[in-house]
Amino acid sequence: MLSRFFMSEKRTIKEWSENDRPREKLLTQGPENLSDAELIAILFRVGVGASGENPGHTALGLAIRLLDLAQNDLNRLAKIPVKEITRQIKGIGEAKAITLIAGLELGRRRLSREAAELPTIRESKDIYLVLKSELGHLEHEESWLILLNRANRIIYSSRFSMGGIAGTVVDVRRILRKALEISASGIIIAHNHPSGNLSPSSQDKTITQKLNEAATIMEMKLLDHLIITHQKYFSFADEGLL
Repeated sequence: MLSRFFMSEKRTIKEWSENDRPREKLLTQGPENLSDAELIAILFRVGVGASGENPGHTALGLAIRLLDLAQNDLNRLAKIPVKEITRQIKGIGEAKAITLIAGLELGRRRLSREAAELPTIRESKDIYLVLKSELGHLEHEESWLILLNRANRIIYSSRFSMGGIAGTVVDVRRILRKALEISASGIIIAHNHPSGNLSPSSQDKTITQKLNEAATIMEMKLLDHLIITHQKYFSFADEGLL
C-alpha cells in the first residue's frame, strides 16, 4: 500500500482516482479505513506547489515523511515540537505543524474523556456488560481488547481484529505493544461466537496461554478472556483456565 502512496505522491490529490483521495475516501468509506498518512494529509489540506519550498511534494508525501520522522508512532509524533517539525520536514510550515499538533491533542483528549466514562472492572460480568452491545448481536467474529490501570479502571477499550464466521486473528505482539504504550497493568481480551456455542476452541486456549505467558514476562497480567454470545458468556478466569 505504501508503494501506491509514494507513486501517488508525484501527483496532486485532484489527479488521483476518486477512491484514492483521502477526503473522498473518508466520506465514502469512513475515517477508520484511512491510513495515518491519509488522515494527516487531510489536516494538511494541500501540499507545497511548484512555487513552494519543496516543489512536487503533496500533502500525502509530506505526511509520509512526517510519520517516518516519528518512526510511525503517533504518540511520538505528538511530542515533537512545532519548530522541530518545520526544521526537519521541508514543506511543512508553522501553520501545518500547529494544525497537526492540535489534531493529535484533540485525539488524546477524546481518549482521556472516554476512559473516564468507562466503568471499573470488578468481575467478569462487568466485562460482559461493557461488551455485550458491541459483540452479542454480530454474525461475524470480532476480538476486543480492554486495558486497565492498577485500580482496575478501564483506560482503553477497542476492537483489534475482525473476521468471518470462522474466527479472527489475535496478534499477541500488537496487544502487548498497545498495553506498553499506555502503561496498562491489566489486560482483558474478548471475542464473540456467532454460533452461540460458548465452549472455547483449542485456538482460544492456545492464544490465551501465549498471551498470559507474554504478559507475565512484561510484568503485566492477563486478567481474563471472555467468549460472548447474545445472552451468555464464558470466562477463562472464572473457569480456572488462567
